Amino acid sequence: MADDPSTILDLAWQRALTSGKTPLISDQTLYEQIELVAHSLQNRACARFILACSLAQTHQPHIDIRKPYTEIGDNDAYSGRTYDERYIQHFVTQNELPCNSTTAFLTPAFRNRNAVLTPDLNLVGRPPAIYAAALYLLDAVHQGHLSAADLLAETIRWLLVIRDAKRERIRSLLTEIKAGQAQTVLSAEGIVSLIEQHFSLRHSSRLPVLAIAAIYQAAQDYLGERVLPLESHNAADRQTGALGDLEIILVDDAQVVTSYEVKTSG
Repeated sequence: MADDPSTILDLAWQRALTSGKTPLISDQTLYEQIELVAHSLQNRACARFILACSLAQTHQPHIDIRKPYTEIGDNDAYSGRTYDERYIQHFVTQNELPCNSTTAFLTPAFRNRNAVLTPDLNLVGRPPAIYAAALYLLDAVHQGHLSAADLLAETIRWLLVIRDAKRERIRSLLTEIKAGQAQTVLSAEGIVSLIEQHFSLRHSSRLPVLAIAAIYQAAQDYLGERVLPLESHNAADRQTGALGDLEIILVDDAQVVTSYEVKTSG
C-alpha cells in the first residue's frame, strides 16, 4: 500500500501547482479527455468522481479502478464513496476547487451500482460525453496507458486552472466596478429592468430570495421584524431545519412569524 491518502493528495497538489498551465501528461487523447471532464460546466460530479477513483487506485495499487463499489464483491473492488467523503470532500472544500459540493456517488449516474465501469456502459447521465470520458479514463488506467497518480494530479491541475481563471475574472470585474463607481449610476428604471431580465430566466429563484431579504433588512426598524441568515440555496429545508427559503422573526423574539418558499416557473 502506498502513502496514506492525505499525503497522496498533498503530493498531487504540489505537482499540479508546480506544473501550472503545463500539462503533466503527453498523450493528446488522454489530455483532452481529462480536460473535458474537468471543464464541464453542466456536470461537476464526474471531476470529483475521477479524483476519488484515482486517489483510491494510487493508495491501493492492487485494486481495479473500474470497480468503485464493494457490492461488486470482487477482491479488487473498493468503496469509491469512502475515498470521496473521507478525503476528497475536505480537499476540494479547503482548496475551493470547482467540483460537486457533495459526494459524486450520490448522483443518479453513480448511485447504487454493482457492475464494473467499462467504457461500453451507459451511465444515463448528462452530458453523455462527460460520462463517456470518465469511463475512458478509468479504462486507460486499468489498461496501463495512464497512471492513477498522473490522472489525479492532472485533474487537480485542470481544476486549479479553472479556479484561478474564475478568480481572475471576478477580480477584474471588481476592479472595473470600483473604477466606474463614480461615473456609473443606474437609474431606478435601469435597476428594475435588470432585475426583470434576471427574473425571466429559468432557474433564477435565488435573486428573488435575496431581493425579499434585502427589503426586510432595509425596513426592519419600521416593521419590527428581521430576516434570519440565509441557508445555502442547494440545501434541502429538511437538512437545514428551515421552514422555507426565508424565515422572518420579530426583532425581539426568536419565533418565526413568516416563511417564504420561492420557486421558479421555468
